[in-house]
Amino acid sequence: MADDALFEFLHMEIVSHIYKEQQSGKGEMDNKDRAVCVSVLEGMGFRVGQGLIERLTRDSPSFKDELDIMKFICKDFWTKVFRRQVDNLRTNHQGTYVLQDNKFSMLTQLSSGKQYLDQAPKYLAFSCGVVRGALSNLGMESVVTAEVSVMPSCKFQVVIQKL
Repeated sequence: MADDALFEFLHMEIVSHIYKEQQSGKGEMDNKDRAVCVSVLEGMGFRVGQGLIERLTRDSPSFKDELDIMKFICKDFWTKVFRRQVDNLRTNHQGTYVLQDNKFSMLTQLSSGKQYLDQAPKYLAFSCGVVRGALSNLGMESVVTAEVSVMPSCKFQVVIQKL
């Protein structure tokens, strides 16, 4: 329990630091500045995801197919990283997956009012990077985006890039 709180606090502080660094001396941030912050956070998450998946799959048998990898991400990987399984996994069987987490841990500290929905994306960039980094190390290049309509519920859309 203490580990969870520490990780959530560290995550919030990293996000705050990245945004303050980008904003320093500029006053108001524009869309380009926010995009740079999201990119930095996503890149940090990507590297973390790569490292975590290496450790988690070291003793695992190889995966049969794309769906098998996504099931591993939803059950084992998600549990190790976010302390719970994904609530729902959907796919169109053409390389698009939607992972639904109804109590996403990176959003539970934010207030659930509508006025805070616009703040949610900056707290999701790192997590998108973690998932993308894990998939990359498993041989699946992807684009991972997150969407929040009601706090703290979150949908991650994973689109696998066919090479």
